[in-house]
Amino acid sequence: MLKNYIKIAFRNLWKKKGYSALNIFGLAIGITCASLILLWVEDEMSFDTIVTDQELVYSVPTNQKYDGQVRTFFQATPGPLAAALKTEIPEITKAARLRNRDFLFTVNSSSISSAGSYADPDIFDLFDLKFIEGNATDAFKMKESIVITKEVAQILFENPTNILGKVIRINQQDNFQITGVVENLPVNTTYSFNWLVPFENFTYDKPWTQEYGSNFTETFVKLSPDADFNSVNEKVKHILPAKTGDEDTKAILHKAADWHLRSDFKDGEVVGGRVEYVRLFSFIALIILVIACINFMNLATARSEKRANEVGVRKTLGSDKQQLIFQFITEALMTAIFAAVLSVLVLILIIPAFNALIDKQLALGLTIPSHLLSLLAITLTCGIFAGLYPAFYLSSFKPIDVLKGNRIQSKGAGFIRKGLVITQFVISIVFIISTLLVYQQVQHVKNRDLGLDKDNLIEIPANGDLIKNRKAIAEGLKNTGMITGLGLSNSNILSAGNNGSGLRWQGGSSTEDILVSYRYINEEYFKTAGIELIEGRGFSPVVVNDSSHVIITESFAQLMGTGSALGKTIDRYGDMYTVIGVTNDYLYGDMYGTSDPVMFYNYPPEAQYMYLKTNPKYATTEVLRSIESTLKEYNPGYPFEYRFVDDAFDARFKSEQLIGNLSRIFALLAILISCLGLFGLSAYTAEQRRKEIGVRKVLGSTVAGIVGLLSRDFIVLVLVALLIAVPLAWYLMYSWLQGFAYRISINMWVFVFAGFVAIGIALLTVSFQAVKAAIANPVKSLRTE
Repeated sequence: MLKNYIKIAFRNLWKKKGYSALNIFGLAIGITCASLILLWVEDEMSFDTIVTDQELVYSVPTNQKYDGQVRTFFQATPGPLAAALKTEIPEITKAARLRNRDFLFTVNSSSISSAGSYADPDIFDLFDLKFIEGNATDAFKMKESIVITKEVAQILFENPTNILGKVIRINQQDNFQITGVVENLPVNTTYSFNWLVPFENFTYDKPWTQEYGSNFTETFVKLSPDADFNSVNEKVKHILPAKTGDEDTKAILHKAADWHLRSDFKDGEVVGGRVEYVRLFSFIALIILVIACINFMNLATARSEKRANEVGVRKTLGSDKQQLIFQFITEALMTAIFAAVLSVLVLILIIPAFNALIDKQLALGLTIPSHLLSLLAITLTCGIFAGLYPAFYLSSFKPIDVLKGNRIQSKGAGFIRKGLVITQFVISIVFIISTLLVYQQVQHVKNRDLGLDKDNLIEIPANGDLIKNRKAIAEGLKNTGMITGLGLSNSNILSAGNNGSGLRWQGGSSTEDILVSYRYINEEYFKTAGIELIEGRGFSPVVVNDSSHVIITESFAQLMGTGSALGKTIDRYGDMYTVIGVTNDYLYGDMYGTSDPVMFYNYPPEAQYMYLKTNPKYATTEVLRSIESTLKEYNPGYPFEYRFVDDAFDARFKSEQLIGNLSRIFALLAILISCLGLFGLSAYTAEQRRKEIGVRKVLGSTVAGIVGLLSRDFIVLVLVALLIAVPLAWYLMYSWLQGFAYRISINMWVFVFAGFVAIGIALLTVSFQAVKAAIANPVKSLRTE
């Protein structure tokens, strides 16, 4: 029986190739979109699986109150906190610190620059690192121990096996002995590193690292299996106030399972993160599939009169309703199966491009059982969902009416068809509006006045002898004419960097709880970065001349009361500094918010970054070659590493740009699917009314008149969809924009534009069939009359 159903289904699909192709292609697009989104969602959900006990391992950020506002910092815990948590809270069994750093590794003639961390021994258990050589117990027995990943070992050694005890020279200064080799960390790991050395290498000869007032490291803990999270979290919150007497700074626990997906905090509590995008795109996948299924239902019910005689004959010959339903469901399932096969072929072709768009390495992986089952589930769901209503509708025809030649009364089906078309276009219009507004929001922030000039600005890690030889490097590069400035800073120009509170100053009100960022720079930094000095003077090339002087930003100057800030003093923990200059405020840290006040010191030895302002007259490749040559001369042994600040700035909008790119793609696909359905419906409408069109042409109707007649009903449906979509899109995008402190206003032209686009697309789609019907020879249409 099943074989017979399949054979008949295949014949029916083959008989109406155009109709079948529309359905298969529409469903294939839906399945392809859903598959891509589910692959992305799977990757997002699989972050940090290297941590086996995700429910027991936590990072320990701190909530700190400044100016009445609670802020959450992930890399700002005091050095002694980890030991205190492990010692004083019995439920905490492991505790470790991480502080990131880039090292230059040298083994014989091989050198690489690699990112890793200073760490405590418990990190091996917290992150479940798998040792290829060595073991966690002996890994950090010596201060000069180093544990490297398999990848680093393969780069540094020709034979990367049996390398325990071998020596790596770090930064051309210190020798470390390899005491362990671990498996590479997965790409989807929040806290990643290529090597680990004992934390004491960082704290050695730095007394301030033992103070609770110095927040400089990340802290991680592991709870015992029977521990109660709420109870332990309360104990953790009381640790820092008990040590410091400061009730405005408290440590909290942040679960490993939430590190990637739920990392956005507000007022000290988790409020979301990338999990919102996971939910959004999961919903979009469902919506795209629904649109594709709607096409199938619309086209199937539109063809009801074509299938009516078949149903009548089958019922007369003894087929019951259940058998007919099964037959029609079989046709729908076969359509879905063909669509799934086509979808797999399309996925194989487009996944590389999709990976480039979202910066991931997704793979179709049909040999993975979960992937195969997911594809099968999507296919069956589409087939059953899309075929269920047409099956029940078609199987309900009465054979006596059909065989008498009575016209099938399908007002209910027609109403549902119109509703489904409206639903499709509502979704498509919402996509169009959302895409436009996401793009506007990203461009709005990217084009705001930053207070600095990011163009033609190169950032270079200040490794080795770059700081010591900075004057010779600057002179050599300026003589070429290819750079116009060389600036130094202890912090990345776009990042929050070092900061603190508790400062006192002349004038203004009590502002000890204001968070202020500290920048240690050279005298050329402002010129190089394009930060304007609006009052006073800059720093002297002779560092000692400014040992007690600072320059502040305009927002800091406003905190110091009325009048000029020049000459006023600032007390930083007992050290007095005099303000000699004021710069404009500039944007760093949160690209959507307002940056904290900044205090600049003339102290280049603290710098970690070198900034070069290039001359736009020269080609970029030529400039980079010149810089590399000069740096190798004065800083031999270190690779030339750089990045453009404008690229780093664009990377700050990665999530929003991802939303914009995917919204644009899915908007186009949703419109394409809707147009396929509209194309099919208009074709069947024209076919059903071909005799009417023939009569109208004989009586003198023009082509334009007939096109208008056939298009009118569809345009009305699009207008109804527009009336529904506009308020819905406004509400959704208004809610999304509230998450940004610096945001656009929603302009009405976006909705008008989306409306014209939707109507234009619908007209183009319908007009093709309408014109085709209008120019047809009326003699052929009326031949049977």
